[in-house]
Amino acid sequence: MEKNFVTALVMATLLEAKPFVLGMSLKQTHNAPFRVFQNDNVLLIISGIGKANAAMATAICCQGYTPLCICNLGAVGAAGNGHSLGEIFHIDEIIEYDRPELKSGKPRIYIPDTLDGFPTAKLATSDRAILAPDERKKISKNADLIDMEGAAVVQACRKFRTTCFMFKFVSDTPEHTRSENIIENIRGYRDLFYEYFWDSVMPVLT
Repeated sequence: MEKNFVTALVMATLLEAKPFVLGMSLKQTHNAPFRVFQNDNVLLIISGIGKANAAMATAICCQGYTPLCICNLGAVGAAGNGHSLGEIFHIDEIIEYDRPELKSGKPRIYIPDTLDGFPTAKLATSDRAILAPDERKKISKNADLIDMEGAAVVQACRKFRTTCFMFKFVSDTPEHTRSENIIENIRGYRDLFYEYFWDSVMPVLT
């Protein structure tokens, strides 16, 4: 068992995490099964994309490092036309869009932990990237944003009774239908997302 960390960050890709690694002076300490970066108080684990990766990385983080809280951070798509690139939201409800309950057929719903004073939004998690405008429109009836990890992170945290917060920034809208556009937008807004987290969220967590 390694030392207890105050805060653990779970992020899908190094593309999103790079400003956090540099800004917090995190050093890589593990390469497998997941890349781990840390300093004295913060641990960042790169999960990879998708629910299975996110759940495994979160479970390893909870069991191996016993953080006081986990923050799932990263880029999301806007389900509808009401959000702009770079907007940042604190997630207060998650719908697992592609894994409905067996008996009712209704989407599974998860409630992450929340902090006061941040703009909130509802998130839909799918194991498949949702880029087509018509698919986004369907999801927008129940959620504001779309990602591929959030629901799994909350599920894993609940299993280990670990507090879980979630902050996401908009990297694409219904106008962005190509992965190249999303990557470009992540690079364009990731530094602002880090600055927001460092200046506004970290003081509340610590």
